[in-house]
Formats: sequence, structure tokens, C-alpha cells
Amino acid sequence: MTDQRFIHSQWSSRLAFILAASGSAIGLGNIWKFPYLAGDNGGGAFVMIYLLCVAAIGIPIMIAETLLGRCGRRSPINTMRALADEAKASRIWGYVGWLGVVSGFLILSYYSVIAGWSMAYIFKIGGGFLSHASSEVAQQVFLDLKAAPDVQVIWHTAFMAATLFIVSRGVSDGIERATRIMMPGLFVMLILLDGYALSSEGFGQGVSFLFKPDFARLSGESVLTAMGQAFFSLGLGMGSIMMYGSYLPVQVSISRATLAVASADTLVALLAGIAIFPVVFANHLAPTLGPGLIFETLPIAFGQMPAGRLFGTVFFILVFFAALTSAIALIEPTIAFLSENLGFNRTRASVWSGIACWFIGLGTVFSFNAWAEVSWFGKNFFELVDFLTADIMLPLGGILMALFAGWIMERTLTEAELGRNRAYPLWRILVRYVAPVAVAVIFLRAIGVL
Repeated sequence: MTDQRFIHSQWSSRLAFILAASGSAIGLGNIWKFPYLAGDNGGGAFVMIYLLCVAAIGIPIMIAETLLGRCGRRSPINTMRALADEAKASRIWGYVGWLGVVSGFLILSYYSVIAGWSMAYIFKIGGGFLSHASSEVAQQVFLDLKAAPDVQVIWHTAFMAATLFIVSRGVSDGIERATRIMMPGLFVMLILLDGYALSSEGFGQGVSFLFKPDFARLSGESVLTAMGQAFFSLGLGMGSIMMYGSYLPVQVSISRATLAVASADTLVALLAGIAIFPVVFANHLAPTLGPGLIFETLPIAFGQMPAGRLFGTVFFILVFFAALTSAIALIEPTIAFLSENLGFNRTRASVWSGIACWFIGLGTVFSFNAWAEVSWFGKNFFELVDFLTADIMLPLGGILMALFAGWIMERTLTEAELGRNRAYPLWRILVRYVAPVAVAVIFLRAIGVL
């Protein structure tokens, strides 16, 4: 086994890991992207394909990433270096850790800005500013928010401060305690919103949009979309799951824990769809607006419905919770690396990581106003960072983590971690052959080769 000098705190239980890892996976994409993709690509037929992709691609890679973390017991960068040395493999594998940490850090820089919008909307909806608003008014409110860099910086700062407050308190007193509160709270709010949607006139239409199988709308492109969503929805390839795996006690089953996380992630996406689309259809609004669905369409819907102000506020608190639990996981690998390699205490590592991430996030803020016309390779700052991370770095990270766990690590080590059972040979086949090829297809599609 590897040197344990840099071991960090551990989760107090299997449940603590499941809640934290679920928080890492569950984010803004679960709230709007999965339900929209499902409805636009065959409803229940897409959901079936998605679940198969989660089982064949997402879960095997998540097991691999968690496995790497628990074997290394360090930040992803130091874990990959140590495991490569142990396997007598090239130290180039250490750059897989860098790929994950840097991508997660860059994602948080713009994720914080968008999450700040959700914080702003808690007060916009709760304060009644969008009650009975027309589509033109709702659209203008959102455009005004994006056009005001000073306002965005305030909310970006507030969200980053909330993230740093939690992570600076450590694994047990910070991350674990926060996710023990926020994750059950997230599910309670989703159930409340689903109950509210049940009373709306559009409930039947919304559920049909999400779940009714329409195989005529299921194409090869739909299958590729399901593959991509299965990978990205679980938050793989960015080192967060590896970092959380490093805190996992040895007696906890990695396979069972990751299955629980994947199930929770999918359940939240489905519950979000049940909450959102009945409200949208009840108000005869378009369900296919992507991010605009949250910040333009839903405020109109909530503003027209009984008790809409209350439930609209609950919805944006839900979005904030989902974003915050993901943000914690995105910055944790950077904090761990600074603590291990530069000797920073937890507070100092959190502050310096947060300041750097906040500063980079200003590029995203200005992408919607002052720098809107500035472009690199035809993309503004936000679009470029999003492309580099989501379309290039994350798929590459996922492929390489799967290959390392499946081909480079000794079979005796992976068997010892996962257990000698009937599921192990299946995982080994999936992580060595199926998952890397599938993610390679996702990568090639993202860069325009397919």
C-alpha cells in the first residue's frame, strides 16, 4: 500500500460519503439539463438509454475514481504520482491528477458566477419583483442582471465566500456537516415542489413530456447525448470524486457506495423534471430553453400561480443548495494539494484557492457585458473556459482514470479494494474496454470529429 503520511480526515460513515459525493454530482445540470434532454429526445425512451449509460459508463468510472482516491489517500495530483510509482509506470500519469484538479478549479470559476445568479433570484422571486411578470419583463430582468458586472461580482463574491466558509472548516466540521444538512434539505424541497406541481393543470402533460417513451424521436444523436449526460452528470474526470474517495474508510464498500450516489443523482434529475415541467406547461410556456428555463421561463410561471412566490423562492434555494454542494467538491482537490505540497493550513489554503478562483471568475462576469465582443477562436472568455474544461479536459481525465485503474494498477490491488465477487469481473471489463471507448466517442463528438 502507498505511504500514508499525507492522509487527511475521513468520513465518519458510509452515509457521509454518499451525501458528500451525491452533492458533488448533483448540480445545476440536474435541475434543468437532464429533464430538458429527456423530454426533447424521446422521454421515457431517453431515460432508459440514459440509465443503461450510467450503468455501463458512469458507475464503472466513478468506482475507478473512488478506488484511486482511497488507494492514494492524497490530493488527485499526489495520488496519481504515488500510484504510478507504485505500479512502476511512467510518472506522466501524474498529469492525470493535474488535469482533474485544474479542470475542476476552472469550472468553479464560472460555476460560481452562475450560482450567484440563483442567489440573486431567491430575493427577486421572494421580494415579489417578478410576480405577474410578462415574458418580456422576465427576459429583461435576466438581461439586466447579466449586463451589470458590479451586481454579478457581488453575488459571485457571496457564493464563493459561502463555499470557502464551509471548506475551510475541514472534512468533518465543514463538508460533512454541511452536506448532512443541505442534501436532505434538497430532497425535502424537491418533494415539496413535486407536490406543488401535482396540483397544477399541467401535471399530466409535464409527466408525459418527461416519461412517455417516444422511440420515433430516439436517434443515434440521442444515444450520444445520453452517453454524454451519463458521464457529465456524475461529476467525473475532475478529481472531486477521487478526493472524496481518499477520505473513504477502508471498511466501506466502494461499489455499493457509488451505486447509491449514482442512484441519488438520477433520482434528483427525475424529481426536478417532475417539479419543473408541469409548472411550465400549466402556463403554456416553452420547455426547451436550456439555462433560460430557470432564469426566464420559471419566474414567469411561478409569478402567475397561486403561492408561486413562496414555491418559486423554495425552487431557487434548491438551485443554490445544489450549486453549493458541487462547488465544495470542485475546490476541495486544490485545497488538499496546497495543504500537502506547500504546508498551508486549511484556512490559508481555502482563502488562497478562493481568491484565485474568484479572480478568474471575473472573466466570466465580463463575458456577458464589457468583454462580450472579445473572443478567442470564436468564443468569449466564458465559452472558451467551458469548452476547454467540459469538452476536452473532463473527457480526457475520465478516459485516463479508467485506463489507469483497469490496465496500469495491479489486479490484486483493485481486487483487494473492490472485493472478489461476481461484480468485479464485470467492472473490469467495463472499465478496461466499454467506458474508455464510450467516453472517447463523447470526446470526439464534442470536438467536432463525429
